[in-house]
Amino acid sequence: MFVLIVETDRDLGNLWKRHLERNGCRVILACDQETAFGALRTLPINVIVLNLVLADGYAFAVADFAAYRRPEAKVIFVTNTTFFSDGSIFRHTANAAAFLPSDTAPDDLCAVVEHHSPTKAA
Repeated sequence: MFVLIVETDRDLGNLWKRHLERNGCRVILACDQETAFGALRTLPINVIVLNLVLADGYAFAVADFAAYRRPEAKVIFVTNTTFFSDGSIFRHTANAAAFLPSDTAPDDLCAVVEHHSPTKAA
């Protein structure tokens, strides 16, 4: 399974990446929009872990591009704010699969990614 992490905080992104790799995922960390778009263009991304509050403010652009380029990919939004905590993110992006706080334990994030993977263990 290919997982794309889109996170401008490289330390946090690498923490998630290491945990997902230990669980057997192939993980690409994108710290900017162009890297994220490149991965979506060239790799069979299954799940995207996307920080809703990115430094450059391009989270919705990445989610929209993913919906066009990889419509089967599920997006797990993470954030450190209460914005969209009412669940309205699911009305704004059709490919939204989950909404988590960015301080979610890495093992719990892995479980959510696994849950939304197209190749769930039987």
